[in-house]
Amino acid sequence: ASSGIGLALCKRLLVEDDELHLCLACRNMSKAEAVRAALLASHPTAEVTVVQVDVSNLQSVFQASKELKQRFQRFDCIYLNAGIMPNPHLNIKALFSGLFSRNVIHMFSTAEGLLTQDDKITADGLQEVFETNVFGHFILIRELEPLLCHSDNPSQLIWTSSRNARKSNFSLEDFQHSKGKEPYSSSKYATDLLSVALNRNFNQQGLYSNVVCPGTALTNLTYGVLPPFIWTLLMPAILLMRFFANAFTLTPYNGTEALVWLFHQKPESLNPLIKYLSATTGFGRNYITTQKMDLDEDTAEKFYQKLLELEKHVRVTVQKTDN
Repeated sequence: ASSGIGLALCKRLLVEDDELHLCLACRNMSKAEAVRAALLASHPTAEVTVVQVDVSNLQSVFQASKELKQRFQRFDCIYLNAGIMPNPHLNIKALFSGLFSRNVIHMFSTAEGLLTQDDKITADGLQEVFETNVFGHFILIRELEPLLCHSDNPSQLIWTSSRNARKSNFSLEDFQHSKGKEPYSSSKYATDLLSVALNRNFNQQGLYSNVVCPGTALTNLTYGVLPPFIWTLLMPAILLMRFFANAFTLTPYNGTEALVWLFHQKPESLNPLIKYLSATTGFGRNYITTQKMDLDEDTAEKFYQKLLELEKHVRVTVQKTDN
């Protein structure tokens, strides 16, 4: 919540309702406290608290969950927004071949085929992108189930997915994507699968899950792909392209459009197989569009069961470490 989409979301949510109780989950507590102070200065009637959590470290997730269960009785909504794209490499050959094809707009809107990343193993023995973008969040949800499952008053999970989520980059046999070169795309497809499976398993208990894509917004993640000055040079072309493709939201504020819209919806009325997309017109107007996810519920359930198996393994490992 201390930068990018997360920070913009916090600001917009307090504009929508300045009596909210927001809990900011951040790795860096000094940044978190600075954001908290700024939000309270703008919205003094709100309640804003912080919790330290690093979703790429399971010990941190378990500790944060323990603190949250001590401090709160329920959560109405959790935004699962943390994500990394480590050491992205631009495929120059694919870029230039795509520039002169009819798929140029699609290529720039989704980055399909353009980006590969170098992944690594975390201290927990997991692939870093998978643990950060998917599994750390999953463990957090599992720990907070007692605060989320209330059939009389539904709770909602809102995942930040991506238009870059590709079925072709995901495999149930290698769901951590240890053998591939597009772990980010794989992790976002895994997010889509997990959201569908969570609905299948928890809707009757009052917990609902949805996924969004913020579009191409300039944040620390996109600055990892190309440095800021390159984005500045590209901006005239991107602004022109926005008349033909709605994915170029460009600012974190615009990117949160779908996340804020979902905040106002009754979660039980939403389609669990739909991805909600932040979109911006060439003239800068924000709106919501939708996309049917390219997946089937059987695969989603199989993936969910694999995560439960991995959860059992890591809990044993963590307990041994604690002892």
